[in-house]
Amino acid sequence: MSSFFQVAGGVLLSVILGLTLSKYGKDFSVVLILLVSCMVLAVMAAYLEPIIDFVGELLRLSELQNELLTPVLKATAIGIVAEIASLICTDSGNAALGKSIQLLAVAVILWLALPLLRSLLELMQRMLGNI
Repeated sequence: MSSFFQVAGGVLLSVILGLTLSKYGKDFSVVLILLVSCMVLAVMAAYLEPIIDFVGELLRLSELQNELLTPVLKATAIGIVAEIASLICTDSGNAALGKSIQLLAVAVILWLALPLLRSLLELMQRMLGNI
């Protein structure tokens, strides 16, 4: 929990430093934002690791197929990365690129969901076929 407050303080300091650096050139500010975002992602990964382990344990105990949960976890990761990348693009003055990344993330998440949707369709066909 204390690492959250340390990271939040570091982010706030980097915002102040970024505002100062943007007076000398936006490039320095964007590089700083990228570095701090990577730091936040690294800390976030440390917090998410026990959650992923717990989900793996649930999978093992419930005997669910990995194919059902893997796309959900991948979609969550893609959504997080796309949101951060989009915000960085928007902050650097490239809002159109940020929206493009978000649209790409939606397309990739839908592509990841295809096996789940196909399984759902097969289940519905079996259920309707038995009526």
